[in-house]
Amino acid sequence: MNKRIKGKLYNTETAKELARIDSGHSPSDFEYWEEVLYRTKSGNFFLYGWGGGNSRYGEWHGNSGGAGEKIMPMEPEAAIEWSESNLSGDEVEQIFGRLEEDKVKITADISVSAKERLDSLRKESGKSIGEIIEGLL
Repeated sequence: MNKRIKGKLYNTETAKELARIDSGHSPSDFEYWEEVLYRTKSGNFFLYGWGGGNSRYGEWHGNSGGAGEKIMPMEPEAAIEWSESNLSGDEVEQIFGRLEEDKVKITADISVSAKERLDSLRKESGKSIGEIIEGLL
């Protein structure tokens, strides 16, 4: 599935799957649902959910219901919160790295030349990109 939301394309075929959970019901059950956390190539997070007619993703039209699906963009903090609520600590760390309590994850869109300069500074200094940015502030 793919959908453009606020000018950004979210595509389950091209984004990287990070985690998957489901309701625990049989996939043929009307109450079955599944959620998959993705990260796009540009670093944007989104949740793809689908499920049967009686699930949180079901679609009803009058008296008849059926399966439905939805793409929901997520800020990094929301993706971390979803992961912490649904995954083990090891799984969260595998996706986001070690999360320090006084730090937050951010994503940013920058030019190719700015990214090349950041990578060069990182190699020269031995610092992380986060440390370089903090040093500039």
